[in-house]
Amino acid sequence: MRMLERGEFLESAEVHGNHYGTSEAWVRAQRAAGNDILLEIDWQGAQQVRRIFADAVGIFILPPSIAELERRMRMRGQDSEEVVRRRLAVAADEMSHAAEFEYVIINKDFEEARRDLVAIVRASRLAYSRQLERNPGVFKF
Repeated sequence: MRMLERGEFLESAEVHGNHYGTSEAWVRAQRAAGNDILLEIDWQGAQQVRRIFADAVGIFILPPSIAELERRMRMRGQDSEEVVRRRLAVAADEMSHAAEFEYVIINKDFEEARRDLVAIVRASRLAYSRQLERNPGVFKF
């Protein structure tokens, strides 16, 4: 909470009763080092990130259905009944934000979804702006 008060987060949100945040200093250091960064954040956090880093690549991961999401949550056995009900109650609203992202992965099969994620990251590295940033000497003609 002190980091939040000092404005040290790139993004922060309260999701399902838990507080989350990503250090802006850490993200800037990783970007300066030329590293890819993968943030596992909700749509609210993604909106905050895009305000600061307009070149961020948004990937929204959807379950194949609400029923499958419920089945998976119950199979994990990590959440109380109250938490499962609360998460399912907001799931449709959260999923309605998928159109705000450049890419959408429908996670029917984990291995296929993982391959899709890798493909998106690899393709985003090839965008002109990223190539120019990582390899400026190549573009001096």
